[in-house]
Amino acid sequence: MKQAKTILPIALKMLLGIVFIISAVLKVVGIDRFEIYVYSYHFFSLNFSFLVARAAIVLELVLGIGLVSNTLHKLYWWGSVVMLAGYTLLLIYAHAIGRTDSCHCFGDYLQLDPVQSLLKNGVLLLLFLLVFRIQEWKTPFRWLILCVAVMASSIGVFVASPPDNFTPNYSAGHNLQVEYLDAALDQPPLDSLNLRQGKQVICFYSTGCEMCQLAAHKLSLMQQFYGFPPENITNVFMGSEEGKEKFYEMSESARYRDVLFVDVPNLLKITNGNFPVIVFLENGEVVHEYGFRNMIEVEIKDFFSLIDD
Repeated sequence: MKQAKTILPIALKMLLGIVFIISAVLKVVGIDRFEIYVYSYHFFSLNFSFLVARAAIVLELVLGIGLVSNTLHKLYWWGSVVMLAGYTLLLIYAHAIGRTDSCHCFGDYLQLDPVQSLLKNGVLLLLFLLVFRIQEWKTPFRWLILCVAVMASSIGVFVASPPDNFTPNYSAGHNLQVEYLDAALDQPPLDSLNLRQGKQVICFYSTGCEMCQLAAHKLSLMQQFYGFPPENITNVFMGSEEGKEKFYEMSESARYRDVLFVDVPNLLKITNGNFPVIVFLENGEVVHEYGFRNMIEVEIKDFFSLIDD
């Protein structure tokens, strides 16, 4: 009986560590959406959000490994409780401002809104109270375990999913065929949209493209952050009306003026067969062109903020 009383808290603590590890791994798998979730609070720039998202994952991995190892008990216990308390404060803030989207606690595999995630954190904090007084394993390698956990987690996360702005040719993205776009601006369905006047953004999306959905979400956040007129953004879709509605639902992006481009061969010529392609025009001239992974916030912010009266 005495042995069971000793083993059960340790088993519970190790189970909590496994939960942390699973949560971190699932975040890595869905890192693109987790990055956008971090960025959506606008506490950090887009590029810094890439790093914050990965730092959060590394911390969760290190704590999970430490909990499973049952070494340095107080350090890992307090680290876990403080991390959960920090997430809880963020979720309270999210609920207070009316957000109902998933917190991505378990990546894209378990969708929890702020209230549900607060309940989950409450249960985890209660379980941590049950393992507060526990006998740790006094291995001489406990600090080595910590160092290896930090190094392995950091290298693993950044190798498995390097930030977009750390990758080669980050600013490259020349899929747009300008001559075909220029001709299309004077032909249906784009000719009636006055896209040659002032600053305009044209987004070429395929309705079933996940990267297009993520790009739409990212761009709509920037448009809201920097006050660019929504009427100056046009979504051009390859797909159907039903696919378009599904696109808005899945992307969680703002709705802008949109058209279906039925001349698919010509659309593929414009984008060189690639999606998404997001084009920034000024008086009909191409200023910037981006895909999902090479959107440069500083350039977009400058474009959005310099609107002629």
